[in-house]
Amino acid sequence: MTLRDDLKFRGLVHQVTDDTVLDQLSAGGVTVYAGFDPTATSLHLGHLLQMCTLRRVQLAGNRPIALAGGGTGMIGDPSFKDSERKLLSVEELEYNVSCIREQLSRFLDFSPAAGASQALLLDNASWLTTISLTDFLRDVGKHVTVNQMIAKDSVKSRLDRDDVGLSFTEFSYMLLQAYDFYRLHVDHDCTLQIGGSDQWGNITVGTDLVRKMAGAQVFGLTSPLLLRSDGKKFGKSEGGNENVWLDAARTSPFKLHQFLLNCDDALIPQLLRFFTFLDHDTILGLDESVRNEPQRRAAQRALANDVVTMVHGAPAALAAERAGEALFSEAIAELDERTLLDVTSDAPSSTWSRTELGEGVDPVDLLVRCELASSRGEARRFLDQGGVYVNNVRIDATAPVSLTSALHDRYLILRRGRRSTHVVVVG
Repeated sequence: MTLRDDLKFRGLVHQVTDDTVLDQLSAGGVTVYAGFDPTATSLHLGHLLQMCTLRRVQLAGNRPIALAGGGTGMIGDPSFKDSERKLLSVEELEYNVSCIREQLSRFLDFSPAAGASQALLLDNASWLTTISLTDFLRDVGKHVTVNQMIAKDSVKSRLDRDDVGLSFTEFSYMLLQAYDFYRLHVDHDCTLQIGGSDQWGNITVGTDLVRKMAGAQVFGLTSPLLLRSDGKKFGKSEGGNENVWLDAARTSPFKLHQFLLNCDDALIPQLLRFFTFLDHDTILGLDESVRNEPQRRAAQRALANDVVTMVHGAPAALAAERAGEALFSEAIAELDERTLLDVTSDAPSSTWSRTELGEGVDPVDLLVRCELASSRGEARRFLDQGGVYVNNVRIDATAPVSLTSALHDRYLILRRGRRSTHVVVVG
């Protein structure tokens, strides 16, 4: 199985400037780069595809370059954006770049032990912030016509709309990215840039610039954009307003695990190919399970475990899986406080004083006040049927619920049946 075969199987080849570069990658020895703009303190799930592709490239004997856009981040890529990005300060960008470096190091081998395949982590601020404007316009700008730039779909999508414009700042982004490719080719013999299909216009301007300035042939390769059923980019949380981050402080391993576990069946075959290093036979078997036994969610579970292991480590993946199972078992008492709150984040809650709970609360009153029963009579019936739990321990209708049951001395997880949950928070 060659790298070409693997990339084709996984559907990672969307556009390529010259198909022969796939054979070069299979033979090894190619230097490849992908860019990551540091617009936040963390990369997110949308970046994971290129991170995995760089890793595949390195495992096949090629040299990956992860390029942090400390320079281009000052401008912001306008490609297919509805409006201009907020410009970040130099200090913000430098801090974001430092955070991204740590995340990328989990995927690529930057050690000398990797030999000729040793990964590089570079920041384009080192050349973009040191070249003078007149030198840039004279040496770079003269090689790219405005006609070429406005013909790119990524630019036309903004120019064709009356409600938004395109500042010269953003318009120049394409030139800056093209110059990145030139510098990486001259300084590190880089001959291939990879990215999502929305980067095709920027990438081809770069391949053309290297040909004109260095007289060399270089290549571009894009992968398909991963889209949700509503046509928006994959990687947003519930409601689509917040990224699913790769930083555990912003998106916990449990929430990342749950996000992937709850992905639609239709997306799973593509996600398994893009985001995991499972072998082809295993993936095909999981495809079969999605078709024939979707209720088992075996493919989603394999995806979630593999990705969380890769991003946060095997212990975090195991803990995330156990936390999901603990929602309906007495093991909920073993969860740390943050994971407990993650597990119950969708449940309604109410705050009770320590005085109220100090001497114990009648379970009937507890159910009514937490709106898990509409009346005292209904509450008694639920209790008599044995379907009421505190911290997943069935409660006795005659025994008051008190602080002694509180998890972390603050939380009582009250559940009726399998679906109705309420979190009592001790104030």
